[in-house]
Amino acid sequence: MDYNHIPRQSLGFFPTPLIELTRLSDKLGGPTMFMKRDDNTGLALGGNKTRKLEFIMGDALAQGADCVITAGAAQSNHCRQTAAAVASLGLDCHLVLGGEEPEQASGNLLLDKIFGCHIHWAGAHRKGEDIPKIVEQLKTQGKKPYVIPYGGSNELGALAFVEAFKELESQRTSMDVSFTHIVFASSSGATQAGLMLGKKMLNSPAQIVGINIDKGETDKVPFDQYTVALANSTAALIAADHQFSESDLILNSDYVGGGYGVVGALENEAIEMTAQTEGILLDPVYTGRAMGGLIDMIRTGKIKQTDRVLFWHTGGAPALFAYSSALEITQKR
Repeated sequence: MDYNHIPRQSLGFFPTPLIELTRLSDKLGGPTMFMKRDDNTGLALGGNKTRKLEFIMGDALAQGADCVITAGAAQSNHCRQTAAAVASLGLDCHLVLGGEEPEQASGNLLLDKIFGCHIHWAGAHRKGEDIPKIVEQLKTQGKKPYVIPYGGSNELGALAFVEAFKELESQRTSMDVSFTHIVFASSSGATQAGLMLGKKMLNSPAQIVGINIDKGETDKVPFDQYTVALANSTAALIAADHQFSESDLILNSDYVGGGYGVVGALENEAIEMTAQTEGILLDPVYTGRAMGGLIDMIRTGKIKQTDRVLFWHTGGAPALFAYSSALEITQKR
């Protein structure tokens, strides 16, 4: 895995912790459960996007960019971590956010403003549809903009999760544990593509199981096709001799519910159960839905009591504060 020639900017705290979830496992009657704590990456209250941004911002600096532009939902974890990364490097940050500006900023949006971002409200266009127009405006002002795709999901973002899989394997070996499944929220593609490639390169037997978060498509391409293509183009980037097809992709779309960012009973239970058994906060959009899916797969026997499951916590807890009206907490243990 020789990709040392690719620029990388240090931004986070790595390796992130790998812990066992004994109380949550007991609550569910098995299986053995572990968690990879990418909510502890450090940058702007943490999250998996920090990994991607180390390679992406390395490329931006190498290209001489003086401003960065990316897009997401109003409570985007990617945008919040991008804002922090760009601020730490002394560049300007432009965020193109879906929806309309609320009367009061909270959660990730509040942090975006604290980091001093230029925020462009885009209505229904939360996946960067308006970026080309803003790029041209910036160029006419003499700026050198660098565009980060939605979710940081390109080959550099996926490469970060090849490196993350290598990090996990080192921890797993030192702890003398193994996993039958690695479960996580899959939304923009690079996390899953990188983990798929890391699994192949390190010959891991673990199933890479993405829980689909969003009903939408990426660049008008079905999400499963996009993720497979990204795994292949990332392999080509680092001259890895691996080729993927859709049969290699495990993407569970049973839990998208009302759609992106719509919180229901599944997410509520997962957030409450994880907090009250392990003292760990999940978010309402990504990790809450992914953990809810995992809990259901355990209860329905799709994941067996004898399995050994790793849940990859991708962060996002700041969004909890913006979703207070959608959270139904029983306050019981």
